[in-house]
Amino acid sequence: MTNMRKGDHRLIQELNRSKVLNHIRREGPISRIALAKQNGISPSTVASAVQELIKEGYVSEIGPGRSSGGRKPILLRFNPDHHHLIAVAITNSRMLLARMNLEARVLAKAEYPISGVKGEAVAEFLVEHLDRFLTEDGVQSTCIGISVTVPGIVQSDEGIVLYNTKLGMNRVPLKRMLESRYGMKVWLENDMNSVVLAERQFGKYAYANLIYISIGDGLGSGILINETLLHGKHGGAGEFGHTSVNRGGVRCECGNVGCLDSYISWMAVYSRILTALTSGRTTQINELTGGDYTRIVPEVYKEALRRGDRLALDINEEVADHLGAAIVNLINMFNPEALVLGGEMGRDNEALLEKVRLYINKHAMPILREDLVFGLTSLGEDDKLIGAAAVLLQDLFGFSLMES
Repeated sequence: MTNMRKGDHRLIQELNRSKVLNHIRREGPISRIALAKQNGISPSTVASAVQELIKEGYVSEIGPGRSSGGRKPILLRFNPDHHHLIAVAITNSRMLLARMNLEARVLAKAEYPISGVKGEAVAEFLVEHLDRFLTEDGVQSTCIGISVTVPGIVQSDEGIVLYNTKLGMNRVPLKRMLESRYGMKVWLENDMNSVVLAERQFGKYAYANLIYISIGDGLGSGILINETLLHGKHGGAGEFGHTSVNRGGVRCECGNVGCLDSYISWMAVYSRILTALTSGRTTQINELTGGDYTRIVPEVYKEALRRGDRLALDINEEVADHLGAAIVNLINMFNPEALVLGGEMGRDNEALLEKVRLYINKHAMPILREDLVFGLTSLGEDDKLIGAAAVLLQDLFGFSLMES
Protein backbone atom coordinates (compact mmCIF):
# COMPACT_ATOMS: atom_id res chain seq x y z
CA MET A 1 0.00 0.00 0.00
CA THR A 2 2.91 2.35 0.76
CA ASN A 3 4.27 1.94 -2.77
CA MET A 4 0.82 2.52 -4.22
CA ARG A 5 0.46 5.75 -2.24
CA LYS A 6 3.84 6.92 -3.50
CA GLY A 7 2.78 6.06 -7.04
CA ASP A 8 -0.47 7.92 -6.61
CA HIS A 9 1.40 10.94 -5.23
CA ARG A 10 3.76 10.98 -8.21
CA LEU A 11 0.82 10.71 -10.58
CA ILE A 12 -0.92 13.65 -8.91
CA GLN A 13 2.30 15.65 -9.14
CA GLU A 14 2.56 14.92 -12.87
CA LEU A 15 -1.08 15.82 -13.45
CA ASN A 16 -0.67 19.10 -11.57
CA ARG A 17 2.51 19.85 -13.49
CA SER A 18 0.75 19.23 -16.82
CA LYS A 19 -2.18 21.37 -15.73
CA VAL A 20 0.12 24.23 -14.72
CA LEU A 21 2.19 24.04 -17.91
CA ASN A 22 -0.87 23.93 -20.13
CA HIS A 23 -2.47 26.85 -18.30
CA ILE A 24 0.68 28.97 -18.70
CA ARG A 25 0.74 27.99 -22.38
CA ARG A 26 -2.87 29.10 -22.90
CA GLU A 27 -3.20 32.03 -20.50
CA GLY A 28 0.30 33.42 -20.03
CA PRO A 29 1.76 35.75 -19.04
CA ILE A 30 0.27 34.78 -15.69
CA SER A 31 1.32 34.85 -12.03
CA ARG A 32 1.75 31.91 -9.66
CA ILE A 33 -1.11 33.08 -7.46
CA ALA A 34 -3.44 33.35 -10.46
CA LEU A 35 -2.43 29.83 -11.52
CA ALA A 36 -3.30 28.51 -8.07
CA LYS A 37 -6.70 30.24 -7.97
CA GLN A 38 -7.74 29.36 -11.52
CA ASN A 39 -6.76 25.69 -11.22
CA GLY A 40 -7.86 25.03 -7.65
CA ILE A 41 -4.32 23.98 -6.67
CA SER A 42 -2.45 25.10 -3.55
CA PRO A 43 0.14 27.89 -3.98
CA SER A 44 2.91 25.58 -2.71
CA THR A 45 2.03 22.94 -5.33
CA VAL A 46 2.06 25.58 -8.06
CA ALA A 47 5.38 26.96 -6.82
CA SER A 48 6.96 23.50 -6.89
CA ALA A 49 5.66 22.73 -10.39
CA VAL A 50 6.76 26.14 -11.72
CA GLN A 51 10.23 25.71 -10.22
CA GLU A 52 10.66 22.46 -12.11
CA LEU A 53 9.30 23.90 -15.35
CA ILE A 54 11.65 26.89 -15.16
CA LYS A 55 14.63 24.63 -14.43
CA GLU A 56 13.78 22.48 -17.47
CA GLY A 57 13.28 25.49 -19.72
CA TYR A 58 9.57 25.08 -20.46
CA VAL A 59 8.66 28.28 -18.61
CA SER A 60 10.41 31.58 -17.88
CA GLU A 61 9.81 34.62 -15.67
CA ILE A 62 9.31 37.87 -17.59
CA GLY A 63 9.09 40.43 -14.79
CA PRO A 64 6.47 41.93 -12.51
CA GLY A 65 2.82 42.36 -13.36
CA ARG A 66 0.20 44.73 -11.95
CA SER A 67 -0.56 44.68 -8.26
CA SER A 68 -3.85 45.31 -6.51
CA GLY A 69 -1.87 46.11 -3.37
CA GLY A 70 1.38 44.84 -1.95
CA ARG A 71 4.23 43.23 -3.87
CA LYS A 72 3.84 42.97 -7.65
CA PRO A 73 3.47 39.35 -8.83
CA ILE A 74 6.11 37.86 -11.12
CA LEU A 75 4.60 36.82 -14.46
CA LEU A 76 5.35 33.53 -16.18
CA ARG A 77 5.27 32.62 -19.85
CA PHE A 78 5.61 29.48 -21.92
CA ASN A 79 8.83 28.92 -23.90
CA PRO A 80 7.80 27.04 -27.06
CA ASP A 81 11.26 27.18 -28.64
CA HIS A 82 13.43 25.92 -25.76
CA HIS A 83 12.58 22.30 -26.62
CA HIS A 84 11.53 20.67 -29.86
CA LEU A 85 10.07 17.45 -31.21
CA ILE A 86 10.66 15.38 -34.30
CA ALA A 87 7.55 14.79 -36.41
CA VAL A 88 7.41 12.01 -38.99
CA ALA A 89 4.50 11.77 -41.42
CA ILE A 90 4.51 8.66 -43.59
CA THR A 91 2.10 8.64 -46.51
CA ASN A 92 1.59 6.01 -49.19
CA SER A 93 3.96 7.86 -51.54
CA ARG A 94 6.36 9.93 -49.42
CA MET A 95 7.94 10.42 -46.03
CA LEU A 96 8.06 13.81 -44.29
CA LEU A 97 10.42 14.61 -41.43
CA ALA A 98 10.44 17.84 -39.43
CA ARG A 99 11.85 19.49 -36.36
CA MET A 100 9.01 21.42 -34.71
CA ASN A 101 8.63 23.68 -31.69
CA LEU A 102 6.11 23.10 -28.92
CA GLU A 103 3.43 25.11 -30.71
CA ALA A 104 3.59 22.79 -33.72
CA ARG A 105 5.52 25.25 -35.87
CA VAL A 106 7.88 23.71 -38.45
CA LEU A 107 11.50 24.73 -37.87
CA ALA A 108 13.19 22.48 -40.44
CA LYS A 109 11.89 19.71 -42.68
CA ALA A 110 12.83 17.19 -45.34
CA GLU A 111 10.82 15.08 -47.77
CA TYR A 112 11.65 11.72 -49.35
CA PRO A 113 9.59 9.88 -51.99
CA ILE A 114 8.70 6.27 -51.22
CA SER A 115 8.91 4.22 -54.37
CA GLY A 116 8.64 0.44 -54.27
CA VAL A 117 9.37 0.34 -50.52
CA LYS A 118 7.18 -2.23 -48.79
CA GLY A 119 6.70 -3.92 -45.43
CA GLU A 120 9.60 -3.92 -42.96
CA ALA A 121 11.62 -1.99 -45.55
CA VAL A 122 9.46 1.06 -44.77
CA ALA A 123 10.85 1.06 -41.21
CA GLU A 124 14.40 0.63 -42.55
CA PHE A 125 13.81 3.51 -44.98
CA LEU A 126 12.59 5.68 -42.10
CA VAL A 127 15.56 4.86 -39.89
CA GLU A 128 18.02 5.60 -42.69
CA HIS A 129 16.64 9.08 -43.26
CA LEU A 130 15.87 9.77 -39.60
CA ASP A 131 19.52 9.01 -38.72
CA ARG A 132 20.64 11.59 -41.26
CA PHE A 133 17.99 14.13 -40.22
CA LEU A 134 18.86 13.89 -36.53
CA THR A 135 22.56 14.24 -37.30
CA GLU A 136 21.95 17.34 -39.41
CA ASP A 137 19.50 18.61 -36.79
CA GLY A 138 22.28 18.62 -34.23
CA VAL A 139 20.15 19.49 -31.18
CA GLN A 140 19.07 16.12 -29.83
CA SER A 141 19.64 17.27 -26.24
CA THR A 142 16.50 19.45 -26.40
CA CYS A 143 14.38 16.90 -28.28
CA ILE A 144 11.47 15.63 -26.19
CA GLY A 145 10.53 12.77 -28.49
CA ILE A 146 9.55 11.48 -31.91
CA SER A 147 5.95 11.37 -33.13
CA VAL A 148 5.14 9.22 -36.16
CA THR A 149 1.93 8.99 -38.16
CA VAL A 150 1.09 6.31 -40.71
CA PRO A 151 -1.99 5.62 -42.86
CA GLY A 152 -3.78 2.35 -42.24
CA ILE A 153 -4.72 0.44 -39.11
CA VAL A 154 -2.51 1.55 -36.23
CA GLN A 155 -2.58 0.19 -32.69
CA SER A 156 -1.42 3.41 -31.07
CA ASP A 157 -1.19 2.17 -27.47
CA GLU A 158 1.21 -0.62 -28.46
CA GLY A 159 2.86 1.40 -31.21
CA ILE A 160 2.26 -1.17 -33.94
CA VAL A 161 1.29 -0.64 -37.58
CA LEU A 162 -1.12 -3.55 -37.87
CA TYR A 163 -2.08 -3.21 -41.52
CA ASN A 164 -1.46 -0.94 -44.47
CA THR A 165 -2.44 -2.22 -47.89
CA LYS A 166 -0.50 0.18 -50.10
CA LEU A 167 2.74 0.00 -48.12
CA GLY A 168 2.41 -3.70 -47.38
CA MET A 169 2.98 -3.16 -43.65
CA ASN A 170 1.73 -5.96 -41.42
CA ARG A 171 2.24 -5.90 -37.64
CA VAL A 172 5.34 -3.68 -37.74
CA PRO A 173 6.33 -2.69 -34.13
CA LEU A 174 7.52 0.77 -35.17
CA LYS A 175 7.40 2.38 -31.71
CA ARG A 176 9.58 -0.30 -30.10
CA MET A 177 12.04 -0.25 -32.99
CA LEU A 178 12.53 3.52 -32.84
CA GLU A 179 12.66 3.78 -29.04
CA SER A 180 15.31 1.06 -28.96
CA ARG A 181 17.41 2.83 -31.59
CA TYR A 182 17.15 6.44 -30.43
CA GLY A 183 16.65 6.11 -26.68
CA MET A 184 13.78 8.58 -26.54
CA LYS A 185 10.01 8.33 -26.26
CA VAL A 186 8.11 7.62 -29.48
CA TRP A 187 4.42 8.18 -30.25
CA LEU A 188 2.62 6.37 -33.11
CA GLU A 189 -0.82 7.21 -34.48
CA ASN A 190 -2.97 6.85 -37.59
CA ASP A 191 -2.42 9.88 -39.82
CA MET A 192 -6.07 10.91 -40.04
CA ASN A 193 -6.56 10.65 -36.28
CA SER A 194 -3.60 12.96 -35.82
CA VAL A 195 -4.87 15.56 -38.30
CA VAL A 196 -8.34 15.75 -36.74
CA LEU A 197 -6.57 16.47 -33.41
CA ALA A 198 -4.52 19.15 -35.13
CA GLU A 199 -7.58 20.78 -36.71
CA ARG A 200 -9.11 20.93 -33.22
CA GLN A 201 -6.03 22.23 -31.41
CA PHE A 202 -4.15 24.29 -33.99
CA GLY A 203 -6.71 24.91 -36.75
CA LYS A 204 -10.03 26.73 -36.76
CA TYR A 205 -12.38 23.83 -36.00
CA ALA A 206 -12.84 23.86 -32.22
CA TYR A 207 -15.58 21.23 -31.96
CA ALA A 208 -16.12 18.21 -29.73
CA ASN A 209 -17.73 16.26 -32.59
CA LEU A 210 -15.49 16.67 -35.60
CA ILE A 211 -14.77 14.59 -38.70
CA TYR A 212 -11.76 15.14 -40.96
CA ILE A 213 -11.70 13.58 -44.43
CA SER A 214 -8.56 13.46 -46.55
CA ILE A 215 -8.45 12.79 -50.28
CA GLY A 216 -4.96 12.21 -51.60
CA ASP A 217 -3.01 9.17 -52.72
CA GLY A 218 -5.36 7.39 -50.35
CA LEU A 219 -8.65 8.21 -48.67
CA GLY A 220 -9.23 8.28 -44.95
CA SER A 221 -10.95 9.99 -42.05
CA GLY A 222 -10.34 10.95 -38.45
CA ILE A 223 -13.34 11.08 -36.12
CA LEU A 224 -13.77 12.89 -32.80
CA ILE A 225 -16.92 11.98 -30.87
CA ASN A 226 -17.61 13.89 -27.65
CA GLU A 227 -13.95 14.99 -27.46
CA THR A 228 -12.66 11.42 -27.88
CA LEU A 229 -10.79 9.94 -30.84
CA LEU A 230 -12.67 7.01 -32.32
CA HIS A 231 -10.09 4.22 -32.61
CA GLY A 232 -12.13 1.03 -32.62
CA LYS A 233 -10.95 -2.30 -31.21
CA HIS A 234 -7.82 -2.62 -33.37
CA GLY A 235 -7.32 1.04 -34.26
CA GLY A 236 -9.12 0.64 -37.58
CA ALA A 237 -12.00 3.08 -37.13
CA GLY A 238 -12.19 5.71 -39.87
CA GLU A 239 -11.11 3.54 -42.81
CA PHE A 240 -13.37 5.71 -44.94
CA GLY A 241 -11.71 4.78 -48.23
CA HIS A 242 -12.56 1.11 -47.78
CA THR A 243 -16.31 1.53 -47.48
CA SER A 244 -18.05 -0.16 -50.41
CA VAL A 245 -19.87 2.04 -52.91
CA ASN A 246 -20.16 -0.37 -55.86
CA ARG A 247 -20.51 -4.10 -55.32
CA GLY A 248 -19.94 -4.67 -59.01
CA GLY A 249 -16.86 -2.43 -59.13
CA VAL A 250 -13.13 -2.97 -59.29
CA ARG A 251 -11.24 -5.03 -56.75
CA CYS A 252 -9.35 -2.99 -54.17
CA GLU A 253 -5.91 -3.76 -52.72
CA CYS A 254 -7.64 -4.51 -49.40
CA GLY A 255 -9.39 -7.48 -51.03
CA ASN A 256 -12.84 -5.89 -51.14
CA VAL A 257 -14.73 -4.84 -54.26
CA GLY A 258 -15.93 -1.34 -55.13
CA CYS A 259 -14.15 0.61 -52.37
CA LEU A 260 -14.61 4.38 -52.34
CA ASP A 261 -10.82 4.78 -52.59
CA SER A 262 -10.94 3.26 -56.07
CA TYR A 263 -13.24 6.01 -57.32
CA ILE A 264 -12.17 9.30 -55.78
CA SER A 265 -8.54 9.04 -54.59
CA TRP A 266 -5.91 10.95 -56.55
CA MET A 267 -4.82 7.73 -58.31
CA ALA A 268 -8.39 7.19 -59.52
CA VAL A 269 -8.61 10.79 -60.76
CA TYR A 270 -5.16 10.58 -62.36
CA SER A 271 -6.25 7.44 -64.20
CA ARG A 272 -9.33 9.25 -65.51
CA ILE A 273 -7.18 12.12 -66.76
CA LEU A 274 -4.72 9.79 -68.53
CA THR A 275 -7.57 7.92 -70.22
CA ALA A 276 -9.01 11.20 -71.49
CA LEU A 277 -5.64 12.45 -72.74
CA THR A 278 -4.76 9.24 -74.55
CA SER A 279 -8.17 9.24 -76.21
CA GLY A 280 -7.44 12.71 -77.60
CA ARG A 281 -9.82 14.74 -75.45
CA THR A 282 -9.06 18.47 -75.35
CA THR A 283 -8.19 19.73 -71.88
CA GLN A 284 -6.23 22.56 -70.31
CA ILE A 285 -4.39 19.96 -68.24
CA ASN A 286 -2.39 19.17 -71.38
CA GLU A 287 -1.46 22.83 -71.74
CA LEU A 288 -0.60 23.22 -68.05
CA THR A 289 1.84 20.30 -68.19
CA GLY A 290 3.22 20.87 -71.68
CA GLY A 291 2.08 17.38 -72.63
CA ASP A 292 4.30 15.80 -69.94
CA TYR A 293 2.14 13.25 -68.14
CA THR A 294 4.62 13.01 -65.24
CA ARG A 295 3.80 16.63 -64.33
CA ILE A 296 0.12 15.87 -63.74
CA VAL A 297 -0.35 16.35 -59.99
CA PRO A 298 -3.33 17.39 -57.83
CA GLU A 299 -2.37 21.08 -58.01
CA VAL A 300 -2.50 20.96 -61.83
CA TYR A 301 -5.90 19.29 -61.75
CA LYS A 302 -7.23 21.90 -59.28
CA GLU A 303 -5.86 24.74 -61.41
CA ALA A 304 -7.67 23.31 -64.45
CA LEU A 305 -10.79 23.13 -62.29
CA ARG A 306 -10.45 26.78 -61.30
CA ARG A 307 -10.10 27.69 -64.99
CA GLY A 308 -13.36 25.91 -65.82
CA ASP A 309 -11.78 23.06 -67.82
CA ARG A 310 -14.53 20.74 -69.00
CA LEU A 311 -12.67 17.49 -68.22
CA ALA A 312 -11.76 18.68 -64.72
CA LEU A 313 -15.36 19.79 -64.12
CA ASP A 314 -16.71 16.42 -65.27
CA ILE A 315 -14.32 14.55 -62.97
CA ASN A 316 -15.18 16.91 -60.09
CA GLU A 317 -18.87 16.13 -60.60
CA GLU A 318 -18.24 12.38 -60.32
CA VAL A 319 -15.96 12.74 -57.32
CA ALA A 320 -18.50 14.99 -55.57
CA ASP A 321 -21.33 12.50 -56.14
CA HIS A 322 -19.36 9.57 -54.68
CA LEU A 323 -17.92 11.65 -51.85
CA GLY A 324 -21.23 13.35 -51.08
CA ALA A 325 -23.04 10.02 -50.75
CA ALA A 326 -20.36 8.69 -48.40
CA ILE A 327 -20.32 11.89 -46.31
CA VAL A 328 -24.11 11.82 -45.94
CA ASN A 329 -23.69 8.35 -44.42
CA LEU A 330 -21.15 9.76 -41.95
CA ILE A 331 -23.44 12.67 -41.06
CA ASN A 332 -26.42 10.41 -40.52
CA MET A 333 -24.32 7.99 -38.48
CA PHE A 334 -22.24 10.34 -36.28
CA ASN A 335 -24.08 13.69 -36.30
CA PRO A 336 -20.88 15.81 -36.27
CA GLU A 337 -20.79 19.52 -35.48
CA ALA A 338 -18.20 20.11 -38.17
CA LEU A 339 -16.75 18.24 -41.11
CA VAL A 340 -13.42 19.17 -42.71
CA LEU A 341 -12.20 18.31 -46.20
CA GLY A 342 -8.43 18.02 -46.71
CA GLY A 343 -5.63 16.14 -48.43
CA GLU A 344 -4.01 17.07 -51.73
CA MET A 345 -7.33 16.82 -53.56
CA GLY A 346 -9.37 18.63 -50.92
CA ARG A 347 -7.03 21.46 -49.91
CA ASP A 348 -8.07 24.80 -51.48
CA ASN A 349 -10.64 22.98 -53.63
CA GLU A 350 -13.67 25.27 -53.34
CA ALA A 351 -15.31 23.70 -56.40
CA LEU A 352 -15.38 20.27 -54.74
CA LEU A 353 -16.52 21.73 -51.43
CA GLU A 354 -19.50 23.48 -53.03
CA LYS A 355 -20.59 20.43 -55.03
CA VAL A 356 -20.47 18.22 -51.95
CA ARG A 357 -22.28 20.86 -49.90
CA LEU A 358 -25.13 20.83 -52.44
CA TYR A 359 -25.27 17.03 -52.20
CA ILE A 360 -25.37 17.17 -48.39
CA ASN A 361 -28.13 19.79 -48.38
CA LYS A 362 -30.18 17.61 -50.70
CA HIS A 363 -29.65 14.18 -49.15
CA ALA A 364 -28.65 14.39 -45.45
CA MET A 365 -31.35 14.28 -42.78
CA PRO A 366 -32.45 17.94 -42.29
CA ILE A 367 -32.09 17.92 -38.50
CA LEU A 368 -28.58 16.45 -38.73
CA ARG A 369 -27.28 18.89 -41.33
CA GLU A 370 -28.73 21.85 -39.44
CA ASP A 371 -25.87 24.15 -38.30
CA LEU A 372 -23.29 21.69 -39.67
CA VAL A 373 -19.99 23.47 -40.35
CA PHE A 374 -18.51 22.11 -43.58
CA GLY A 375 -15.21 23.57 -44.71
CA LEU A 376 -11.73 23.07 -46.11
CA THR A 377 -8.70 22.24 -43.98
CA SER A 378 -7.16 25.20 -42.19
CA LEU A 379 -3.71 23.70 -41.61
CA GLY A 380 -2.09 24.16 -45.03
CA GLU A 381 0.39 21.83 -46.71
CA ASP A 382 2.09 20.88 -43.41
CA ASP A 383 -1.14 19.35 -42.08
CA LYS A 384 0.29 15.86 -41.55
CA LEU A 385 3.37 17.17 -39.74
CA ILE A 386 1.20 19.38 -37.52
CA GLY A 387 -0.92 16.29 -36.93
CA ALA A 388 2.09 14.27 -35.77
CA ALA A 389 3.07 17.12 -33.44
CA ALA A 390 -0.47 17.32 -32.05
CA VAL A 391 -0.35 13.70 -30.88
CA LEU A 392 2.80 14.29 -28.83
CA LEU A 393 1.77 17.71 -27.55
CA GLN A 394 -1.60 16.47 -26.35
CA ASP A 395 0.24 13.94 -24.20
CA LEU A 396 2.82 16.48 -23.02
CA PHE A 397 0.34 19.16 -22.03
CA GLY A 398 -2.35 16.78 -20.81
CA PHE A 399 -4.93 19.11 -22.27
CA SER A 400 -8.57 18.34 -22.80
CA LEU A 401 -9.60 18.56 -26.43
CA MET A 402 -12.21 21.13 -25.46
CA GLU A 403 -9.70 23.60 -24.07
CA SER A 404 -8.99 26.55 -26.33
